[in-house]
Amino acid sequence: MLLTNFNPPRYTYNDYKNWKEDWELIDGYPMQSQPSAIWKHSQTLSRCNFQVLQSLEKNKQCTCNTFIELDWKINDFTVVRPDLMIVCEDLQTDFLEFPPTLIVEVLSPSTTVRDRTIKYEIYQSQGVKFYILLDYIKKTAEVFELINNRYQQIDETSLEIEKYCFIDFDFDKLMK
Repeated sequence: MLLTNFNPPRYTYNDYKNWKEDWELIDGYPMQSQPSAIWKHSQTLSRCNFQVLQSLEKNKQCTCNTFIELDWKINDFTVVRPDLMIVCEDLQTDFLEFPPTLIVEVLSPSTTVRDRTIKYEIYQSQGVKFYILLDYIKKTAEVFELINNRYQQIDETSLEIEKYCFIDFDFDKLMK
């Protein structure tokens, strides 16, 4: 029997916040995260966060903060959990409700397609200024900057994420 009129249910943030395990909600459709990341993913993310924190500490006028795997509620139908976000505004809730300034996703075999397509489009449409993809398998880093509402790949390792606030990356150290 062919289900020609089958429409899967759509869920909202109220459903999402009651789910066990790790999920993201994309336009009302649940996407379950895989079991915990392998050690190389975790190590790459830790090294990245360390570099970001070191940069932020050098910038005394910078008020930005880092968050690892914090929910970003874009609307009632879309909630994502980036690997790392830099946020330059104060949070008013236990999760993010506005676009962060920078997002880093560490690519894994199970997340590469989602990070390169679905999340790329979401982050671009929501106005995330910088999006970085780290691939620990290929040992590459791709840096995208939002220019004229479209991501353009740039070849920079020092990013001015807000006035007087720079993040310096050493991608070779991240990928060793």
